[in-house]
Order: sequence, then structure tokens, then C-alpha cells
Amino acid sequence: MNIDVTTPALLFPAISLLLLAYTNRFLTIATLIRSLHKNYKESPDTTLLGQIENLRKRVYLIKHMQGVGVASLFFCVLCMFLLFAGQIEIGKYVFGLSILLLMLSLILSLKEIAISVDALELHLSDIESGK
Repeated sequence: MNIDVTTPALLFPAISLLLLAYTNRFLTIATLIRSLHKNYKESPDTTLLGQIENLRKRVYLIKHMQGVGVASLFFCVLCMFLLFAGQIEIGKYVFGLSILLLMLSLILSLKEIAISVDALELHLSDIESGK
């Protein structure tokens, strides 16, 4: 396989957009947690506790999604440096590691989305139980 400095550069836009999306998720969930915390303090409810626990899991996953995504970007940059320095073989392995980390970040993202769906189910079950 032939690889030059432009090959890992192709991942930059994808990784950057993923990190932006992860940050937006984090900020939205943080706002939601603050709101639910305030609501729970005013009127304790077990449904709110379930939602807060669900959001806690999601924040934890997003932290790891971001960490692995940043590591992917770091190894992508390291790969470019190694290729620039003429270390083609090492650069190939580092690029492979970068891709694996990106895949791990995407897997964590899928898990976070599944937990998000569970949260919506919990929220809707409250309405449906009132019928």
C-alpha cells in the first residue's frame, strides 16, 4: 500500500466534525442534567432519577467518545509527521491505529445513541402509563 502525507490528512475533516458533534451532544445533555436536577430538587420523582441515571451513562460514554476521537486525531497527526520524516512503515502502523481508534469512537457513539433511545422510551412510558 502506498501512503503519503495527504492520506491521513483525509481523516481530518471527518474527525473534526465528529468531535464537534460529540461536543454538541455533551452540551445538550449537560443542560438537560442541570434542568432535571433542578426539577428533582423541587419535586422528587423516581422517573426523574431514572432519566438522570440514563444521562449520567451517556455523559460517561461521550467523555470516552471524545477521548478516543482526540487520540485518533493525535495519531493521525503523528502519522503525517512520521511520513514527512521518511518513516513510511511506522507511519502506516500509526495510521492504522488512528483508523482503529476512530472506529472505536464510532462504536461508542452507537452505544450512546442506544442509551438515548432508552431514555426516550423511559420518558414516553411515563405518558403511556397515564392512559
